Amino acid sequence: MKQHKYKISVEHITDVTGNPSTYAEALEFTTYNHDDIFKVLGFIQKTELLDGESAKAFAVGLKLFGEVLLEHKDVPLFKEFMPQFVQFMKALKKSAPKEI
Repeated sequence: MKQHKYKISVEHITDVTGNPSTYAEALEFTTYNHDDIFKVLGFIQKTELLDGESAKAFAVGLKLFGEVLLEHKDVPLFKEFMPQFVQFMKALKKSAPKEI
């Protein structure tokens, strides 16, 4: 299957009390996804379920999580969760305005 390739970078800026991060490096990794995450973000934004940074975090998190589920669908924990994930994705797709 052809997949889109992404470089993910997460930088810890402050802890829960607002103190500067003690982590010297960002967490970076390369990953693949069968969907174009930028198009998924556009879809999420059009649903108006979330705004701004929340929509970005949700779109990226959902697609990264979903791809791991699909790639490791035989792992017992993931296998047990898959029906609920599929149901959630169907509900999400139905939440979009008709013009999408």
